[in-house]
Amino acid sequence: MLLEWKCSLVTHPDFASLTMKATVIATFFGVFLTCTYTAKEATKKTKKAKLYVPQIDCDVKAGKIINPEFIAKCPPGCQDVKHRVYGTDIYASFSSVCNAAIHSGIIDNTGGKVLVQKVAGHSGYRGSFSNGVRSLSLPRWRESFLVSEGKPRKGVTYPSTLEYSSSKSTAVKSGKAKKPEQDLKGMKSADTANTSEKASDQGDTARREHQTTPVHPATEMATTTPTPTTTTTTEPSTTVPQPTTTPAAPRTTAAPAKARPGLHRGRDMGSSSVHPAYASVVAAAARQVQAAQGRGQNTAFRGASTSASNRNILLHNTGAQHQEPVATFQRAASSPVHLAMEIDSWKPGLSLFDTGFSSKEELNPKPLESMSQGNQNCKVDLSFLMDGSWSIGKRRFQLQKRFLGNVAQALGIGSAGPLMGIVQYGDDPSTEFNLKTYANSKDLRNAIEKIQQKGGLSNVGKALSFVNKNFFLDANGNRGGAPNVVVVMVDGWPTDQVEEASRLARESGINIFFVTVEAAAQSEKQNVIEPNFVDKAVCRTNGFYSINVPSWFSLHKVVQPLVKRVCDTERLACSKTCLNAADIGFVIDGSSSVGTGNFRTVLQFVANVSKEFEISDTDTRIGAVQYTYEQRLEFSFDKYSTKQDVLNAIKRISYWSGGTSTGAAISYASEQLFSKSKPNKRKIMILITDGRSYDDVSVPAMAAHQNGVIAYSLGVAWAAPDELEAIASDPAKEHSFFVDDFDNLYHYVNPLIQNICTEFNSQPRN
Repeated sequence: MLLEWKCSLVTHPDFASLTMKATVIATFFGVFLTCTYTAKEATKKTKKAKLYVPQIDCDVKAGKIINPEFIAKCPPGCQDVKHRVYGTDIYASFSSVCNAAIHSGIIDNTGGKVLVQKVAGHSGYRGSFSNGVRSLSLPRWRESFLVSEGKPRKGVTYPSTLEYSSSKSTAVKSGKAKKPEQDLKGMKSADTANTSEKASDQGDTARREHQTTPVHPATEMATTTPTPTTTTTTEPSTTVPQPTTTPAAPRTTAAPAKARPGLHRGRDMGSSSVHPAYASVVAAAARQVQAAQGRGQNTAFRGASTSASNRNILLHNTGAQHQEPVATFQRAASSPVHLAMEIDSWKPGLSLFDTGFSSKEELNPKPLESMSQGNQNCKVDLSFLMDGSWSIGKRRFQLQKRFLGNVAQALGIGSAGPLMGIVQYGDDPSTEFNLKTYANSKDLRNAIEKIQQKGGLSNVGKALSFVNKNFFLDANGNRGGAPNVVVVMVDGWPTDQVEEASRLARESGINIFFVTVEAAAQSEKQNVIEPNFVDKAVCRTNGFYSINVPSWFSLHKVVQPLVKRVCDTERLACSKTCLNAADIGFVIDGSSSVGTGNFRTVLQFVANVSKEFEISDTDTRIGAVQYTYEQRLEFSFDKYSTKQDVLNAIKRISYWSGGTSTGAAISYASEQLFSKSKPNKRKIMILITDGRSYDDVSVPAMAAHQNGVIAYSLGVAWAAPDELEAIASDPAKEHSFFVDDFDNLYHYVNPLIQNICTEFNSQPRN
């Protein structure tokens, strides 16, 4: 029965369709379950996959990376002054990403991950010192960035490979090569970013221009028409301009010149307007260039032969911009070596600041003719200590060179006027050129333009010691009769001690001025090694010897004030040293007890002391009185004005012989010598005797002290110690000496001079 039912079921007409439906449903559920399982497994793998963070170098600037937001890993050891940072909290894109992250406290010097977000540029980036990194201020920049902890934000996909604004493929080591199509896109985007990096316009609507100009190292001006030719390689196609040269004006001959790739030039917005003194020059230049452009020629020359470029001028208070052409100026041809240096210093893909070139063309009127005499109202020997440390940056280094060139022009360099040399300092100082290298402002300015930055720390103290020992020498052009002046340029603050080196320099007669730029803010002062270093260093602390400038971009405003101060020789107080600012009167015992032989020994002592001083009619002057019962003026202060004449006069003094009236001799010297001393001279009396006086010495000595005479007493053999102390100025122990024998007098030459100088240098500096 059951078997019959089964057989009937199998033979039922709907059985086949039911079986087919069941098979389809089972297959569907099988596929569904398989897909669901596969999706879950893929999700698990996706969740387990970690974000690959590309690594960047310490010197990579945010502006070089095209990605608007990215996470990157900084290596250890990025805390270095050569990786510059501009701004605080919000940084200019010209800053090192890693050093900005250290400055903000996101990472330390061991490295780590950093999240970078690009934002719009703005004005007034503030410099500060934080976490061992000193950031610099910047007036404005076209792009900024923020740094934060290197954790991804929700909903944001971060690249595992960063795109750089360079013609090279800069993919982080991923082991995969790009396709040619991707390379071409990368090249185009890199080109755009590179052009943007070199454009100098700042603002929300900055215009970009990509102008390549060939430069000819020749003295003849010529116009150049680039003829593009396409070179095809395995890399994406690039266009190389091949210039052809034609004379700018009808000439019978033209100097042949080999063209070299030009530089991309843009306006440096460190200064937003043209100086009024150059207004007429710019206007005339504009007409010349516009005329050239009207003939279909759009060529800018730069380098050793000529200099011109088109620049975008930012109008005040409007934000509007317009194109203003600038003149072509004839410049002296440089040497081939210098040209090679200029070529090598520029590479494609670098910004203007990376090359070391200033992005602002100098508008120089026709330089002054060579001057053999110079400004005779400013006869000083001047050394500038130029800050070449890494902290100043290449852009500010260019501003510093421009400032020094303007100072050289304003001084009026010449053999009968001011002479100027430059010492650049960083870790160690070195002389760029000395006082006798250049005898006119034009040559000096050209030499300043060629100075290359040294780098390193700001070791001002070491530089001052170097100048004191090595710069103001006769072999280097020091003239002796001209005051020695040192002007120290400092970005921020020194990285070593300056007080002791400055003191020794001042005692050598060097007038020290300081020009400090962007001094430490209140929150940064704890990082300064030597607080109040300017007051400890300058010649006088009355403000005359120090100038503080809030920004390198306003440095041009202090050219004239500084020149006026260094040329005011009447106020150069440190030129007056212990060796050149005294009237020294020797009062010599010629009594019978001395004897002829010993008297010659005394005269030798007088000569040995005298020759240590700088003797002239404007420096130290020497006079002499010999006494017994009576007094005799051997020679007065104004008798001899050279050291050799003074030494010869001392040798000619004849031994008198007689009694010993020391008190009367002091009164005589006060009347005949020191009453005729110059008002700006220190009056120093050096009395030498071998016995007790027949008259009182205390009253005449007191009168001399009251009249400003500084008295030193030196007793030999039978001299009375109480009289020596009565004659000497206070403190008597430091102004009186005793020696048992005439032959030992020479031992007291150095102690006497040292005492004179110690007393002189202990005067208040205010």
